Amino acid sequence: MKRTLVAVVLVLAGAIAHPALAADTLARIKSAKAITVAYSPDSLPFSFSDNGTAVGYSIDLCKRVIAQIGRAVGVPNLEVKWVPAQTPDRLKMVAGGKADLECGNTSQTLARLADVDFSSLIFLDTGSFLGRAGESARLADMGGKKIAVLKGTTTEGRLREALKKRLVNAEVVTVDKPEQGMEMLQSGAVDLFAGDRIKLVGLAARSPDPKKFGLLADEISYEPYAFALPRNDSALRLEVNRALSQVYRSGEIGDIFNQWLGALGRPPDLITAMFILYVIPE
Repeated sequence: MKRTLVAVVLVLAGAIAHPALAADTLARIKSAKAITVAYSPDSLPFSFSDNGTAVGYSIDLCKRVIAQIGRAVGVPNLEVKWVPAQTPDRLKMVAGGKADLECGNTSQTLARLADVDFSSLIFLDTGSFLGRAGESARLADMGGKKIAVLKGTTTEGRLREALKKRLVNAEVVTVDKPEQGMEMLQSGAVDLFAGDRIKLVGLAARSPDPKKFGLLADEISYEPYAFALPRNDSALRLEVNRALSQVYRSGEIGDIFNQWLGALGRPPDLITAMFILYVIPE
């Protein structure tokens, strides 16, 4: 009997010590009548700040998700607290309970799944390089070059791994914000800027002279984007995926894609297939 009581006490103590084991984000949102969303302020066209307002492809999807969460908790007009932050900080906010949801261009990885959960996929991209116009070097030819990359991103890890695997002696220069990487590329402080391909296109498009830049052919990573969520909260994940499924099923995703990514052409077959695969029956 004593052993049984001790076991129960230990289990209860563990539950108290690890509140994430019994996460109930929906109840917290309902009580506060508000939701806190971490987002990227500089990831055009997915998630960025336009005069202090969160906008972009991911943000439009996120707003559909927030509306569904509001319906689920019976508070249709939730107050939304948008908090801009870089990828590592956004993930820490979700893992630590300081954000209920994360919306940006965040890649789902097994390493990140140790700290947060993820929604259904919202986009697929690849990691590549932005260089100055006329630059044609491939990864194998980048010895001696300086390559800027955002610190703490999946691209940084995969870039270092790719260089090591191919025995390329290039210098990796980490930056905290995309603007730093672009400034270094423009000034000649670095030769290349590594990042997600479409994000690099967006950065070049916003530069004073986009014709000065060009994408290299080599790809260094596969980037499956999804929304980061608190771990062990299946109720929240259900409502998030319900909203995404509804957007994909209704065809509304076509309008969102065209608004933010239409200039790049029709959705590739792989992304179209992804939308279809994540239409989950009711």
